[in-house]
Amino acid sequence: MSDIVIISGSPSEFSRSGKILDYLGRLLEREHFSIKHVSVKDIPPEDLVYGNVHSPAIQKVSLVIQEAAGVIVGSPVYKAAYSGVLKTLFDLLPQDVFKNIPVLPLMTGGSPGHLLAIEFSLKPLIASLKGKSLQGLYFLDSQINREQKNPIIDEESLLRTKKQLYEFIEIVKKNKRLASSL
Repeated sequence: MSDIVIISGSPSEFSRSGKILDYLGRLLEREHFSIKHVSVKDIPPEDLVYGNVHSPAIQKVSLVIQEAAGVIVGSPVYKAAYSGVLKTLFDLLPQDVFKNIPVLPLMTGGSPGHLLAIEFSLKPLIASLKGKSLQGLYFLDSQINREQKNPIIDEESLLRTKKQLYEFIEIVKKNKRLASSL
């Protein structure tokens, strides 16, 4: 069982959102969380295209998420929304896969004009799967350097990211304490 599952919705090999998700995973590991990374690139394309809900890969992703204490979902903005392949993956998961799980949404985009994509596309998708979304993080491509270990080069964005991440950590810890006391 992983404490935190990090889901990358980017089909790109050199994804900015993927770099940020990797960075958040390293920060969480420093806080003694176990991390499981899931990428849409790890799912056989034919399972996604043909909607194979019985696929072992889809079943494994579903189980990993349902056992998690928290989830971080990241995607680049494509046509004012999350990636289509992320939606395809989520369409194959159980309707309540995020039930009672705190979810930190994250998106990257080329302009501030796409900022609302997180509010009007990703958060409703998470809510439809019964997840409890936090405020979320949006990054401009200009705030990211894929070549650095810490890809967030804008100081204000980095501070905002750490604040949101530690809020997420506190919610996850609280939920774990509640679960262990039952």
